[in-house]
Amino acid sequence: MSTQSNKLIVSDFDFDLVKQNLKSFLQGQSSFQDYDFEGSSLSILLDILSYNTHYMAYLANMATNELYLDSADIRNNIVSLAKMIGYTPTSPRAPLASIDVTINNASGTSITMNKGTIFTTTVDDVAYQYVNNSDITITPSNGVYKFSGVPIYEGSLVTFKYTVDVNDVDQKFIIPSANADTSTLLVKVQNSTSDTTTETYALAGGYNNVTSTSKVYFIQEGQDGKYEVYFGDGVNGKALSDGNIVILEYIVTNITVSNGASSFTLSGNIGGFSDVTIATVSNSQGGAFGETNASIRHNAPLQYAAQDRAVTSTDYESLVKSIYPNALSVSAWGGEDDETPRYGIVKIGIKAASGSTLTETTKTDIINKLKPYNVASVAPQIVDPETTSVLLTSTVKYNTSTTTKSSDTLKSEIVTAITNYNTNTLQKFDAVYRHSKLTGIIDDVDNSILSNITTVKIRKNFTPTLLTSTKYDIYFRNALFNPHSGHNATAGGILSSTGFKIDGNDNEMFFDDDGQGNVRLYTLQAGIRTYINNTQGTISYTSGQITINSLNVASISNIRGATSTVIELTVTPNSNDVVPVRDQIVEIDIANSTINVTADSFVGGSADAGVGYTTTSSY
Repeated sequence: MSTQSNKLIVSDFDFDLVKQNLKSFLQGQSSFQDYDFEGSSLSILLDILSYNTHYMAYLANMATNELYLDSADIRNNIVSLAKMIGYTPTSPRAPLASIDVTINNASGTSITMNKGTIFTTTVDDVAYQYVNNSDITITPSNGVYKFSGVPIYEGSLVTFKYTVDVNDVDQKFIIPSANADTSTLLVKVQNSTSDTTTETYALAGGYNNVTSTSKVYFIQEGQDGKYEVYFGDGVNGKALSDGNIVILEYIVTNITVSNGASSFTLSGNIGGFSDVTIATVSNSQGGAFGETNASIRHNAPLQYAAQDRAVTSTDYESLVKSIYPNALSVSAWGGEDDETPRYGIVKIGIKAASGSTLTETTKTDIINKLKPYNVASVAPQIVDPETTSVLLTSTVKYNTSTTTKSSDTLKSEIVTAITNYNTNTLQKFDAVYRHSKLTGIIDDVDNSILSNITTVKIRKNFTPTLLTSTKYDIYFRNALFNPHSGHNATAGGILSSTGFKIDGNDNEMFFDDDGQGNVRLYTLQAGIRTYINNTQGTISYTSGQITINSLNVASISNIRGATSTVIELTVTPNSNDVVPVRDQIVEIDIANSTINVTADSFVGGSADAGVGYTTTSSY
């Protein structure tokens, strides 16, 4: 009898392994050597012992996982672990719009728009309510009563009150609404039922500069997903007194459904006047669901590292994600890193999960919320993402004998696969277009696909100022293909453009390059290029910067049959991998890429396959 047979292997947790372990142990004992464990009733007892061991091991493993933020799965545990490092998950966010409201036929020295004034809008034939979140008072200017840039939030204004009972040690001040936007929360404390004097409490950003008399409140997500407001203890923050009345005012929102609302009407009146004219300054955007478990795991350590201040780029990225949960991707960098250095600013690029670019109202709101964390000498500036489009030309060959699918069906499946890669992997600030991944995705679409030759070009747009001589700088920020001086000069180099006209010339103009760093301006006459200016600008093949010297654009040609306000510049990159830098986002322009799917004549057994087989250039 081996020594091993007298020992249990305690590292086995799978049911079958545990049972076999127990059987081996018993078989090693003299009393059970001759038992038929599979056929005896003892097998049932072994099953029970094995199941019990398996369950206990599973529960121990789960319990251990729930002790750590990066492995916990239960929401309450994730929130609790994040709280230990001072992180509060973001609540749902209400869509925010900005409007100008002019009061017609008004009179008086001033007019006040009360907090909670209702405006209505319709999105997809459904009516939604928007409200302002503070009192605004104006005086007439040249007889015009105008509220300018009023921020309005989608949802209903709710007020909830609690009476403080210091003897109730378990008393909690819970925001009872599931879709409450805590960024709109106003906390006031009334002295008592007989004394209606109120004091407004501010949200404490931490314990820095919080004294025993500071009128601050703290907020946390509770056990049921609802948010809880709590106050100081007389050491860190002013303590509440018995009989105080806690007043919570906040907006309950429908979250994302009204993002994009653009037209608003007044419901009721403002200062007794109902005849108003409303102009939309910025459409509503920013409506977002509460923070997910995955987001908490990612953001909580980053915010902890920031320590309630914004110094590094990572600090700004984590804080912006907390302030603006609708951000899909955030990139921050010092202004000194730009092509034209600007000191004393930090630039922040934000890619929204919904909507296109951020409105000025949203940008201002984010910057204002960043102010408590800023270094005094640094000013944040929010910039819109710059898109670098990847244009693919792909020739795909497949074996007709191993599939019943047509070339059109395969093409459709390839386009779907590329679309998924574009959506799930790219379109973020730090997402690199990796060519080998893309070609592998194409090959894996179907077993019949034998190969693909896929080439890459990249495109950026710029918007010219019409009828004004202007210099333009376009930054690809990727090295461009130029194997030798003068490469492809007679055929236009590696640069092409869409058309436009310049002041004083009725011919349609285009750009190309001479392979020596010069951007040329030319017209097409019967398919032949006639150069108007051989030094219209410069192209740096090393940095990917194109400079267009002073150019007076009179009009812009249609692009692909549609009216356009931009000129497209397309170049060949030096590498098939395309890297986004700072505020750049790389995405595949699928609609304008070319996918050709053809049967492979060689494997198909075509008579001329051996002599007439052709390949596709990789350049």
